[in-house]
Amino acid sequence: MSIFSENIRYLRAQKKISQQELAEKIFLSRVRYSKYEDGRSEAPYEVLIRISEYYSVSIDLLLTVDIRKFPIDGIVELPDKRILLPIRVDNEGNDQIEIIPQKASMGYLNGYGDPEYIESLETISLPFLKGGKFRAFPADGDSMPPYKNGTYIVGKYVENLSELKTDKTYVFITTNDGISYKRFQFHEADGIWVKADNQFYEPYKIPLSEIKEIWEFACSINTKEYEPDEVAEHHMQKFITEIKTDIKEIKVQMGDRK
Repeated sequence: MSIFSENIRYLRAQKKISQQELAEKIFLSRVRYSKYEDGRSEAPYEVLIRISEYYSVSIDLLLTVDIRKFPIDGIVELPDKRILLPIRVDNEGNDQIEIIPQKASMGYLNGYGDPEYIESLETISLPFLKGGKFRAFPADGDSMPPYKNGTYIVGKYVENLSELKTDKTYVFITTNDGISYKRFQFHEADGIWVKADNQFYEPYKIPLSEIKEIWEFACSINTKEYEPDEVAEHHMQKFITEIKTDIKEIKVQMGDRK
């Protein structure tokens, strides 16, 4: 049987009505409807619409998500017709954190809207993280200090741009940059401005049309120990960056006086 067949069988059982009663409500014969529920026939588009409207469940959900596993009111349907599955919990009731694999992080851009891909991700639970949808992203690249490669940044899903706070850090999922960790600066009509903590990089604008998801920093998990020389190097880089920033500010001030 298909996901659709299982879904409509489940929804009818939740309504506690017979096949005959449901068939009458969507203007079908019981025999014809039973073929859809048994998986012996595929419902045409006009029938999908009627079933969708009757249950107030989108066609996307009916066809792609096994809704027996999730409370319908917990599934978030995003503006671009993607689906964010609800919070998953472990046997002790702790919220589960979905982990994006380090080696397959680029695949997230293709799979973030696929319920089957998300369900296949490994999960962990951190009892101190509650009250949100959490996902762990691998840190990669020199624009993500103080996090070295091998660190995971755990983010809490942001549902609305109005929730962004100036100078707070977020994981941005965008069509051009993929997964990036940046500090939010301010809104514009058609985009938002962000900057890296590594001040060698200039602030830049992300067009709203390129933003797929935003995850607010919740915590980080370091999977590799720092070597003594790496700690010293990090502090030296920070010191040099601060000097360059001071020089830049001095030049700006001197330019204003001319």
